[in-house]
Amino acid sequence: MKSLCIDLFNNCSATSLAGTRSSRVLTYRFQRTNYQTHLPSTKLTFSSYFTKTCFATLSAVTSEVEEKQTFNPDKAGELVKELRNSFNSGRTKSYEWRMSQLENIAKMLEEKEKEITEALYKDLSKPEVEAFISEIVTAKSSCNEALKELRQWMIPQKVNTSITTFPSSAEIVSEPLGVVLVIATWNFPFLLSVDPVIGAISAGNAVVLKPSEIAPATSSLLAKLVEEYLDNSAVKVVEGAVPETTALLEQKWDKILYTGSARVGRIVMAAAAKHLTPVILELGGKSPAVVHSDVDLQVAVRRIIAGKWALNNGQACIGVDYIITTKDFAPKLIEALKIELEQFFGKDPMNSKDISRVVSSTQFKRLAKMLDEDKVSDKIVLGGQMDENQLKIAPTILLDIPEESQLMQEEIFGPLMPIVTVEKIEDSFDVINSRPKPLAVYVFTNNEQLKKGFVENISSGGMLINDTVLHVSITGLPFGGVGESGMGSYHGKFSFDGFSHKKAVLYRSFSGDSSLRYPPYTPEKQRLLKAVISGDIFSIILALIGWSK
Repeated sequence: MKSLCIDLFNNCSATSLAGTRSSRVLTYRFQRTNYQTHLPSTKLTFSSYFTKTCFATLSAVTSEVEEKQTFNPDKAGELVKELRNSFNSGRTKSYEWRMSQLENIAKMLEEKEKEITEALYKDLSKPEVEAFISEIVTAKSSCNEALKELRQWMIPQKVNTSITTFPSSAEIVSEPLGVVLVIATWNFPFLLSVDPVIGAISAGNAVVLKPSEIAPATSSLLAKLVEEYLDNSAVKVVEGAVPETTALLEQKWDKILYTGSARVGRIVMAAAAKHLTPVILELGGKSPAVVHSDVDLQVAVRRIIAGKWALNNGQACIGVDYIITTKDFAPKLIEALKIELEQFFGKDPMNSKDISRVVSSTQFKRLAKMLDEDKVSDKIVLGGQMDENQLKIAPTILLDIPEESQLMQEEIFGPLMPIVTVEKIEDSFDVINSRPKPLAVYVFTNNEQLKKGFVENISSGGMLINDTVLHVSITGLPFGGVGESGMGSYHGKFSFDGFSHKKAVLYRSFSGDSSLRYPPYTPEKQRLLKAVISGDIFSIILALIGWSK
């Protein structure tokens, strides 16, 4: 906003600004004159003379700046109170309300597909097909499953009872938690905002969505679409950056779902702990792909590329972070990667329309620093080209870089792919287990014993044999991390369960009331009570007739 105000005054011409909270258009006129501007923070003061029109304009701009900055902990508290009142009214708990909101989300996904893909292109230069498949189709799948299965999900689960409560019945009732917060990330800014909201609504909660400010076009679109399609008394969007997120985290929520880095995940968890608020943390880590020499090499390489460079150019928490293979097989693997990358993105991938750019200059500089590190840059076997103006880095492969380098110590989250070589493929177990548990592990082999060994001996959020990333498309599988890659899970019914409390309910009538449970506890009562609790029918019979074993 500060730069916008300066630009307006420099031009001193008729200028139009769209209102922040409505579709009004305001026209500002400035009279050219000599003046000085002083911009401490965001407040504007002027030492020269202006006409009344200019003063009116300044008031409007300043008030808009101040209005956008008023989301503080007090405002956040008011928002949570409003949503809690809505939740306490019972409106979000009904099957009808949940279905109406899900139907509106499905309608939104159909009607606004073009706007969604355009926003994703503005934020990430995400190719239209990639945006459709990885964000829109996946969101549609989640929504359609919830629409289809919601009634079944809401049915209480019957549970067997024991002789100690006879006669009785029991069930597990899924009840909404209350008011929940979803903090989304920037790499899949639409899907990772909408998918958790679908789960929260399915479970009957009121929801606040905080989209990522690093994907501003998508954030703005989400705010607009939620206001247009959903019940704003129970579903809200809060845009902003660190101050807004901090204000939200100071409030008491009934659950928080955060997607992003482990560093921020710790901040979210610490804030939640103050209120004993449960969390789902979808973090990340270094997800490896292990490639054995017995594979169909072309298919394996194409699937690795699909799970790295064709997936938001490596900017994905489930993307392949590095490859492990044997020293003997590495040259064949590298040559196959070179051939298929050229098939996918052409001889000059920097100009390919089928690959996303790096999201921001900050992320670009972080990746460039990784690549320029001592004893790393000379390990490049393919790629390495960079264009900071376009925020583009070519698909880059590096061979056997130092273990202590940033590339091997941090999640890469970009188009750089280290290859780690081992003497025999079984040594990859030690490489993976020496690091924090990853969000995903990908194994390419036809060896059944090796497949079994990975499943049994490698701990990770998810695992996929002979492919990459597709496991997240199976709604019957939970998506979540373990250890430093996260906690909790969602997708499909796991989303419903993640935003529900499983309430234990036991039903009894007034008949069958036994004096055994009440004092005085005579020897006969004690004998029979022990027999009943043990569930041994023979002991019960003996106790009833006054005998003992």
